[in-house]
Amino acid sequence: MNTIIMSFKMAFSAVWASKVRSFLTMLGIIIGVGAVIILVSLVSSTTKQMKTELESMGTNLISVSITRIWGSTRSVSVEDIEEMVEENSEYISSFTPLVTSSVTMKYGDEDVTSTAYGVSPEYPEIKNRSVEEGRFITEADIENRNKVCLVGQYQVNELFNGQSPVGQEVRLGTATSTDVYTVIGVLDQKSSNVSEGGDDDIIILPYTTAQRFFRNAMITSFAVSATSSDYTSQATAAIESFLYKIFQDDDLYNVQDQAEMVSSIDDALGSMTYLAAGIAGISLVVAGIGIMNIMLVTVTERTKEIGIRKSIGAREGTILTQFLIESAVISGLGGIIGIVLGVGGAAGVCTMMDMPVLTITEQLGTILGSFLFSVAMGIGFGMYPARRAAQMNPVDALRYE
Repeated sequence: MNTIIMSFKMAFSAVWASKVRSFLTMLGIIIGVGAVIILVSLVSSTTKQMKTELESMGTNLISVSITRIWGSTRSVSVEDIEEMVEENSEYISSFTPLVTSSVTMKYGDEDVTSTAYGVSPEYPEIKNRSVEEGRFITEADIENRNKVCLVGQYQVNELFNGQSPVGQEVRLGTATSTDVYTVIGVLDQKSSNVSEGGDDDIIILPYTTAQRFFRNAMITSFAVSATSSDYTSQATAAIESFLYKIFQDDDLYNVQDQAEMVSSIDDALGSMTYLAAGIAGISLVVAGIGIMNIMLVTVTERTKEIGIRKSIGAREGTILTQFLIESAVISGLGGIIGIVLGVGGAAGVCTMMDMPVLTITEQLGTILGSFLFSVAMGIGFGMYPARRAAQMNPVDALRYE
């Protein structure tokens, strides 16, 4: 134990005696560890953000999309879905059609282009949204095809300068039609950063009005809510069975529950995490080669010292341990500096990109893995110089000038 402690003291003394050279040797490790932590943190932060957004919609949400085949007489109507929901009320609580199109909303001299959704009154419950001001669509709006709409915070900011738009008339236009609509409500703000294309850039219409306005009689998308997350798989199976009876081909529709989407995203971004870590890890291998070169130079410079120590009884194992520890100290110190810079850099980048900043606990696996890998590189690439020092002939070493 005393030998190992002495070896560590000698290693730190050697590093401190050649501060500039030691730092330049560590630089590759510092960059490699920092790059691994930053890249993995960015991918993990993206995963966390996407999972949070999807889970905020509710893990009992099921998305249904139907492939539209021109000329085919097979289709699914709102009445068909209503009947299916009633038959499976134990597993399915509600649904809403989704009729979507890109529209231009104009108020005064300002206009924005956004995605409009034609939905039913059940939309807020299914999509976990609420009305911040005004009211939502009612059954009367659906039956009478009323020309009313709700907007998100993006439209409020861009068109109404942050003022209440409720009761105002706006003009909606597509490539084929244009008409005047009355704003009846504002949806709740979902994101802290309201931006174009985000969750708050949205226009809501009654689905019957949207069908006529978008000239889209066939509804090909639905959002369905299971009675609870425990019954999601049963609800999904019931929907798939219902659709297969109509289309006789499971390639013509797609049913995906929210939990499955979260799992798929987790798997895909998990693979990206390993890929990012592997790419950044290459720099650690290159840094290990740099440590080996410097340790070879160190062994050559200290040849006479090695000869003296061996001549007074130092064993090969002691010399080997000393130089391995010195190599590990260099790579370990580089790893620690890289961890500090990587954690700080990841936090800064995530903050600038308005992404969630991971806690130290969430990054602990990456931090420990990077540090251990950096030390392993130091030991692995330091083995050859250490063995060369340990096997040195003491007579030849003492004669070295």
